[in-house]
Amino acid sequence: MPKALLIIDYTNDFVALNGALSAKEPAIALENTIVTLADKFLNNNDYVILPTDLHSPNDTFNPENKLFPAHNLPQTWGRTLFGKLDPWFQNNQTSNHVWQFAKNRYSSFTNTNLDNYLRERQITEIHLVGVVTDICVLHTAIDAYNLNYKVTIYENGVASFDTAGHAWALNHFKTVLGFNVVNSD
Repeated sequence: MPKALLIIDYTNDFVALNGALSAKEPAIALENTIVTLADKFLNNNDYVILPTDLHSPNDTFNPENKLFPAHNLPQTWGRTLFGKLDPWFQNNQTSNHVWQFAKNRYSSFTNTNLDNYLRERQITEIHLVGVVTDICVLHTAIDAYNLNYKVTIYENGVASFDTAGHAWALNHFKTVLGFNVVNSD
């Protein structure tokens, strides 16, 4: 059965030092791990999926606009994939095994076609990396749990701007959701 690597919100706004809502150095440190995993999944004929926040600053119905500064706005530098991931995606985006899609909530499953996409390809096992561990990664993981996916989280593939929240989420993945939390090395 094929597997999928989900690279969640690894954009300039969430990663770059001057990003609008950046996890900064902890997120930057993920770059090589994420690209290495993406290569590994694609070379194994598995899937690489890039759920990526997309927001409108004028959307008064999205609760994130009340909680956080404007981020991942359409056609901006901030929404561009960070560092080495952007050229990796540009080189592989025509593959039938690579898919980037917009999301407008924390979870990659909410208001998207992700569950259908995975089920159509008989994918029941997903691996998660990206940012932010205790927000978008966490909410995606909880929805995956509720949809009965087998989930692996790469501890050296996720980061947050909140160290306590990051540690709490990693523990929650293991002790409450029963997920595999591993190191990619």
